Amino acid sequence: MSDSALELILERAKDDEHKASLALNNARIELDNYYQQLQQIEQYRLDYCKQLTARGLDGLTASSYSHLQQFLGSLDETLAKQKAAGAQFEEQVEKCSEYWNEMRKKRQSIEWLLEKKQAERQARLDKQEQKMMDEFATLQFARQARR
Repeated sequence: MSDSALELILERAKDDEHKASLALNNARIELDNYYQQLQQIEQYRLDYCKQLTARGLDGLTASSYSHLQQFLGSLDETLAKQKAAGAQFEEQVEKCSEYWNEMRKKRQSIEWLLEKKQAERQARLDKQEQKMMDEFATLQFARQARR
């Protein structure tokens, strides 16, 4: 495969790695946002429980207590749904991380191949140059021996 073809493949691999990196960063941001939202809901629930306790000390009707308990149950359901969604966000980060690693390894392999081809080319050139120098030295020696 020619170097120019490999260089095009390398550019494509770099682009793929960059896109994978962006996807991973976005997945991490979404996971962070999820954790912040979960923390806010948990804090809201805690604050609501404190208010419920404070109201309870002042006395609540059965109807008010039932309404407040239903709202608390609704918050608990929301928290359960949020926690279930968390696994999906974490899984997405893991998949993006694996894909980015694959793209990075692919890019590194192509770079290694290009470097290897360059080293082989340089070795051939060095060998060719040494051969020419040896031939030149032999010719000079032959000329001097004839004199």
